[in-house]
Amino acid sequence: MTATDAPGVEAGVGRTALLVANARALEARRAGALAVDPFAEHFVRASPGCADWPDDPALVSPDDPVWGRLAGYFALRTRVLDNHLLDAASAGVRQVVLLGAGLDSRAHRLPWPTGTTVWELDRPEVLGFKQRVLDDIGAVPLAGRRTVPVDLRADWTGALTAAGLDPARPVAWLAEGLFPYLPAEGELAVVTALDGLSAPGSTLAYEVKTGLESPAVRASPVYTAARERLGIDLLALFAPGPRPDTAAALTGLGWAITVSTPFAYSSGALRPEPHDALAANRWVTGVKRPGPS
Repeated sequence: MTATDAPGVEAGVGRTALLVANARALEARRAGALAVDPFAEHFVRASPGCADWPDDPALVSPDDPVWGRLAGYFALRTRVLDNHLLDAASAGVRQVVLLGAGLDSRAHRLPWPTGTTVWELDRPEVLGFKQRVLDDIGAVPLAGRRTVPVDLRADWTGALTAAGLDPARPVAWLAEGLFPYLPAEGELAVVTALDGLSAPGSTLAYEVKTGLESPAVRASPVYTAARERLGIDLLALFAPGPRPDTAAALTGLGWAITVSTPFAYSSGALRPEPHDALAANRWVTGVKRPGPS
């Protein structure tokens, strides 16, 4: 079993979901928070392995590589992707699919229009942990919510359509923090599969890293602190080898694609640093164009 295959949320990629949840919990307590996730802290508290993680942003230095810089990145990413999904909903899309949903609580915290359904796809053990926590606190989703326990490295489209997705209607797809952990062929397989389920007007947002990072970047404090303090070896979890040009593949499939650096969204709050672990990150959004008439 590899680190990526480790079950649940206590190790491997599953533990990164707790990292993001704690970042969101910290952000929710900040004045002028970019995103407020009232469920995130409950996920963290339910995991014994996170007992020593900070819960008060006032006690976290902005220079802390994990709970300052990396957590700030996750907060900004949450806000940008929240807005992307709500823009799709405002345009009339009523089907939302969260690929590699992890501990995402968007079905419970975003103001969805009536008639919206949110599908959450992830491994059974991750969705099981999540559901137990939500049940314990009596959480009620603000949209129709359907969980689909699957491994996205295998065929998942049949399970999604069996859970009610209608490929004849537009879909708002989100792959937040998923593709860096998939092998290149797995990333391309996911976008090819979702394209096959996407009617014109469908939208997509995802995060990628643009390529292999230099030794200086791999030695950055973000990576070393996450490994040494939290037991999360991000570099070992990222899929090895060159990354595919997924944006180009989607363009060839008829999507209008925009690629942005996270620094473009930050209004100066998130700035590049020397040997920056965030410099290769890109946020990609797209809309499926109508086919030839």
